[in-house]
Amino acid sequence: MDTPLKYFAELRDPGIERNREHLLEEILLIAIAAVLSGAESWNDIADYGEDKREWLQTLLRLPSGIPSHDTFHRVFAALDPEEMERGFVAWVSSIARLTAGEVVAIDGKTLCGTREAGKKALVHMVSAWASANNLVLAQRKVDEKSNEITAIPKLLDALELAGTVVTIDAMGCQREIASKMIEKKADYVLAVKDNQGLLAEQVRDSFLLMDCGTVSEEIDCGHGRVERRCCSVIADLSMVDRAAEWASLQGLVRIQSERYHKATGKTEREIRYYITSLKPDAAQLNRVIRQHWGIENKLHWVLDVGFGEDLDRKRAGHAAQNFSLLNRIALNLLKQETTFKRGVKGKRLKAAWNHPYLLKLMGI
Repeated sequence: MDTPLKYFAELRDPGIERNREHLLEEILLIAIAAVLSGAESWNDIADYGEDKREWLQTLLRLPSGIPSHDTFHRVFAALDPEEMERGFVAWVSSIARLTAGEVVAIDGKTLCGTREAGKKALVHMVSAWASANNLVLAQRKVDEKSNEITAIPKLLDALELAGTVVTIDAMGCQREIASKMIEKKADYVLAVKDNQGLLAEQVRDSFLLMDCGTVSEEIDCGHGRVERRCCSVIADLSMVDRAAEWASLQGLVRIQSERYHKATGKTEREIRYYITSLKPDAAQLNRVIRQHWGIENKLHWVLDVGFGEDLDRKRAGHAAQNFSLLNRIALNLLKQETTFKRGVKGKRLKAAWNHPYLLKLMGI
């Protein structure tokens, strides 16, 4: 595993030079090591550093000892998040091998504990998740007075997506975003909901009035439930106004899902619609759409449950945004380590207890 640390070597230290007591690269190393070992706050990181001081002294210079929790907070609140994210993308690009047809899911996540006193706004991050690589590829913060529509193109600009299939929820169902993905030589599958009023109505009407070109059904059993997903695809776009304005649009997709819960005997039914630049192959589209939910199960859920991100109370400056990046660096490192057959929690415990394993995770 290539160490992420070297990709942050060009970060500008936000501190005043004459007042600097600690080296920025050492602050970063301690923070990443601490988060890998279970830290969820600046206090946790500082406590980790103090408890590991003797060992850390074998790796680092520590000219003024271990930074305090206030120092960690101050530095990460002041670090330029765009520089941090560029370093992150460069590192991930060095370890990811995106294959033809790989699903790259894009979705947003709110950091629920980041509301400042007297303000309504929360920090909202949009991330890109590579399903086969099991990696976070990049993230972008949604501007406070904007929404995901403006953040998604910036995220796409940062990524090399040629040959992949990009999936986005309804917020990203925009002509400009579809064009951007075709420009990046990627295909797209975009969810269509009522925020796209006329388009949603025309897609639904197409399935009411036209025959489906291809149909594919999948049935899964597990976790106390039986789930059936039927994917239908229509290649005839005649009922979609201005269909030609959607770059390379080839098909309309309907997913009819039915979930039976064995414990309660209840059945849930849902119908979802999509548009796509992929050829109208129902079996392929059924798989692609199912893989989109990996960003919820393998990224967002893990960050909330395993990393405590939903309880995050970091508010000052860029602290929340940069700490979320530390979490994603740690998650990528943990996901890529496959010799220790445990989940994220087990790997973090081993990293806390076992110095050689921690150094292996960090590529040092």
